[in-house]
Amino acid sequence: MSGAAKPVVLAIGGSDCSGMAGTAMDLRVIRALGGHGAAAVTAVTAQHGGAVTAVNPVAPAVLHQQLGACRALPIGAVKIGLVATPEQVRVCADFLRATGLPSVLDPVMASSAGSALMAAGTVAALRRELLPLCTIATPNHGEAERLAGRPVAGDRDAASAGEALRALGAPGLLVKGGHGTGPASCDLYLAGGQRFWLHSPRLPTPHSRGTGCALASAIATALALGHPLADAVVIAKMAINQGLRQGRGWDDHPGPVDISHFPDDGVDLPMLLDRLDEGLRETPFPGCGALPLGLYPVVDRAHWLATLLPAGVTTIQLRIKDLDGAALRAELGDGIALARRHGARLFINDHWQLAIELGAYGVHLGQEDLATADLGAIHRAGLRLGISTHGHVEVARAHRCRPSYLASGPVYPTTSKIMPWAPQGPRGLAYWRRVLSDYPLVAIGGINRDRLIPVRDAGADGVAMISALTGAADPAATARDFVRRLAMRPRRHGT
Repeated sequence: MSGAAKPVVLAIGGSDCSGMAGTAMDLRVIRALGGHGAAAVTAVTAQHGGAVTAVNPVAPAVLHQQLGACRALPIGAVKIGLVATPEQVRVCADFLRATGLPSVLDPVMASSAGSALMAAGTVAALRRELLPLCTIATPNHGEAERLAGRPVAGDRDAASAGEALRALGAPGLLVKGGHGTGPASCDLYLAGGQRFWLHSPRLPTPHSRGTGCALASAIATALALGHPLADAVVIAKMAINQGLRQGRGWDDHPGPVDISHFPDDGVDLPMLLDRLDEGLRETPFPGCGALPLGLYPVVDRAHWLATLLPAGVTTIQLRIKDLDGAALRAELGDGIALARRHGARLFINDHWQLAIELGAYGVHLGQEDLATADLGAIHRAGLRLGISTHGHVEVARAHRCRPSYLASGPVYPTTSKIMPWAPQGPRGLAYWRRVLSDYPLVAIGGINRDRLIPVRDAGADGVAMISALTGAADPAATARDFVRRLAMRPRRHGT
């Protein structure tokens, strides 16, 4: 974002004199993730790590004045935390109706130490007036129980409470599992047509003050930065995991989470489960060996292997969309035989059953194929697995599978097929290289000769290409040139 103004995120909530929650936490998180934080205070609280000793609501007119002043700013998203009275709920609801801004509601009903912050009348007003207006609400189990009016004793109860809140008009929900007791924290996401769980190991730390504020602020900031809602939730989950790892206190006094920068460490990446009972893969798929994946052509017929493998290509994908039956089997069989002859790594796109039957080196699957492919059968057959990804949600889903490599794109605009994702560029690819340090990373999308070196220098282990090779006047000579260029050492600053 160099040279561009930071997006403005408006945090509405209570002040915390201890600096560990409320708007104090909101503003720190917004800044850490790359936004500019504005704040409208609903209540002046007296609290510390052990208790809230006083909640002093501001008058509704005072809150209205603050929100009116903030409308002069180019607000990108709103985070709403503590609303202390039914009248404040109405002021916030009027603000959202007037602005139409994306908003994240953290229905703060009690402090981390257990002190009550919201009376029953305010809960009812929030449920009735504010919940249907917010883009997403982020209740924990206790908050979901009060909002839905049904007991929530665990993750399965959280799912039924979430569905009840959706029926009440909530556009989106993230029912947080951080207050559970199991070895993992599982958060349920419900919005639009999507439903999934985000699974992370529970981090044993006493320094967890302000987690709810931090999570909601992180979602709002990611929305203001232009990320889709589901990706914003995964980013926020990563940010919370980072904050819990880095949290510090004072002597025996529990401290707050500490989110210091936009999350870019794979240790914080959750695993996405489409079903709560979906098992986590304990054993990763086999690796692809010590030789870098390098130039990675994606072709639609086996004859391309006869052209490109002698040119030094060691990894290739056979992606056939227009054949079936005996013709498909024969084409795949020819490709597998050619790859074996040249000692190359051939990945079969989509057709995993035939890949197993014919003894292919590996399979490449898109996100839409993960729900129907038998990953256990692919793993038991000893095949490698590659998975396409286009954002945080898809990376988190692929991470659950523990594949042999991940493909990330589109790096540049592509003409091979219409894609709904914005090109990430080398800078975005370098970000994923940091996050996915445990995986080989294949760059894909619009890469040609002029873009080859920037992609290589961003950290790609493999570079997938289609038209730059198949549309070349001399594909074999072009492949030899690209293989040579990828084998050169990346340029370093100052050299």
